[in-house]
Amino acid sequence: DLPTPPELERAIIARARQAGIPVENISCDDRGVLDDPVFRRATALINVRPLRAHHWSGIGGCLKNYITFVRRPWQWHDDSCADLGRLWTLPVCRGRTRLNILEVLTPQFHCIGPHHFDPQHLWPYGGLLVGTDPVALDALGVKLLAEKRRRFFASPPRGGTSTKHVRLADTRHGIGTADPDRIELIRIGLREGALL
Repeated sequence: DLPTPPELERAIIARARQAGIPVENISCDDRGVLDDPVFRRATALINVRPLRAHHWSGIGGCLKNYITFVRRPWQWHDDSCADLGRLWTLPVCRGRTRLNILEVLTPQFHCIGPHHFDPQHLWPYGGLLVGTDPVALDALGVKLLAEKRRRFFASPPRGGTSTKHVRLADTRHGIGTADPDRIELIRIGLREGALL
């Protein structure tokens, strides 16, 4: 598993407090969001997800993170998780997300199997992708992981999983932009090794 670093959670909470949000209206949760009273009454969400390769969807990113808003997440794994974008149109999610953060401090760029984790495939990238469009962030994440795999492996690993859910979130569900030519990327900080 690749959790959101607690330091990042604390920094987000501190900024929310500075923006005037009372502490009783702030919660960080993952699998328990449907039973968390703060999430049930929330009018605004900040979606934070560490970027990782994923056996079924190709990547675990901002789009897939909202699988926690359904009681039976396994029902969304069909066809390489093609319809993850539809999660964002469900009443529990629609229109509530104000900010998306794709955490790429130490992304996992390769996996084998549904629950595979190998520290040799962690990458000290040291960045954050931040924006209002989860599709655009995931499209950049797809590009980033593909470029890292291309540079890491002498020959591309066999198999691999489709990341079509990112494109379909745009073309089928209309919740964002997957076309890299239409994504505005503003870089802050170091450029060396950015791969984007």
